[in-house]
Amino acid sequence: MSRLLIINSVLGFGSTGRIVMDIASEYEQKGFEVKVAYGRSMREVRGQKNANKAPEYVRLGVRIGSDMDVYCHGILSRLTGKHGLYSRKATKKFLEWASEYDPDVLWMHNIHGYYINYEMLFDWIKSRPQMQVRWTLHDCWTFTGHCAHFAYVRCDKWKDGCHDCPQLSTYPEAFRDNSIDNYRRKKAAFTGVADMTLVTPSNWLKDLVKTSYLSEYPVEVKYNTIDTEIFRPVETSFKKDHGIQDKKMILGVASMWNERKGFDDFIELARILEEKKTAGEADYKVVLIGLNDEQIADLDKKNSGILALPRTSSQKEMVEAYSAADVFVNPTYEDTFPTVNMEAEGCGTPVITYDTGGCRETLKSEKSMVIPQSVDSIVKALGEMDI
Repeated sequence: MSRLLIINSVLGFGSTGRIVMDIASEYEQKGFEVKVAYGRSMREVRGQKNANKAPEYVRLGVRIGSDMDVYCHGILSRLTGKHGLYSRKATKKFLEWASEYDPDVLWMHNIHGYYINYEMLFDWIKSRPQMQVRWTLHDCWTFTGHCAHFAYVRCDKWKDGCHDCPQLSTYPEAFRDNSIDNYRRKKAAFTGVADMTLVTPSNWLKDLVKTSYLSEYPVEVKYNTIDTEIFRPVETSFKKDHGIQDKKMILGVASMWNERKGFDDFIELARILEEKKTAGEADYKVVLIGLNDEQIADLDKKNSGILALPRTSSQKEMVEAYSAADVFVNPTYEDTFPTVNMEAEGCGTPVITYDTGGCRETLKSEKSMVIPQSVDSIVKALGEMDI
C-alpha cells in the first residue's frame, strides 16, 4: 500500500486544516495509507478543550512537538527574527518517525507557524529523491525574508533579496530584522528538490511564485472549494433577531479584523452611509462578524452604527448571516483566495470585493463586483447594485 504524509501547521480547523482533511479523505479513497503531521493543536491556538481528539484526528494525526515547543519557538522567533529555524529537537524526533513511516508521497502545506525546522525538513526531503513532493502555498512566506504578505506595503524586495524589512510587526512578528539571512537560507533550503510540484489556490499567487526563486518548479493552480450542500440560501430570522429587518444589510466577515482586512474602511463606510441616510437615501446596516471583545466594546462606545458580532465556529450561523445579507463586502488589502466570497455567493448573496490578490478569481455571480481599493468605490458600487 502506498503511503501519503501530509504536513500542515494545524489539523481539522481553519481553512488549511479543513483542506488537508479533504486531501486525506481523497487519498484514502484511492487506497493510500495516510497520516497528517501537524504542529499546533486547537487548544493551543484557540484555548479550547479536547482539541484534536475527534476519532478521525486521532487516527490520522501525528503531532510534531508540543504546545511548549510552539511557545518556545515563538518566543525565540520573535527575539531573533529566525522564524522556522528552531524546534530542532521536535523536528528530529518527527523525522525519525517519518523515515520509519517511509511515505511515497509528501504533501506539505503551511510549514510556518512555530512548530518545525524547515532546514532540517528539507535536508530530509532531499535525502529521499524517490519521494514525490507536493507543496501547497497558501501565502507568500515561502519566498520572502520575513512576511506572509507584502501587498499592503507594496514591497517587492523579495524579487531580488529581502533587506530592511518594513513589516517586522506583522506575522511572524520579530524585534530584529533578520530578513537578509532568512531569504538566503530559505532559498538554499527550498530549491534543488528532485521531484516537487508547487500548488497555489490562485493564478495571482502562481504568477508571483514564477517570479521568485521557486521558478524552477512546475506550479499548478488548485482552487479552494466550499461545500455547496452547506453554503446555500436558507430561510433565516437573522435580521429580525437583531432588529434590522427594515434595513439593507451589508455583511463583512473575517477571522481577525484589522486595517489590512478593511476594518477601518468599514468604519468609514458606516459613517458615510449614516450621513446619506440622514439625507434621505437608502437605509443600510453594516454587520461585522469576527470581532474581538475589545473591538466590539470600542465600536459600541463610539456609537459607530455597526452591528458588531464575535467570531462563530458554527457554519449554520454563518449560513444564516450570509443568507440574510443583501450584499457581502470584502474590503481586504491582502488575500490569496478568500473563501468568504465564495461562501457568500453560495448563499445567494452578491459580493463587492476589492481587486486584491486572488479575490476576482473567487467570484462566479454576474451580480458580484470587483472594485478599486477605496471606500468611495464601495459607496459607488452599492449605488449601482440592484439590492
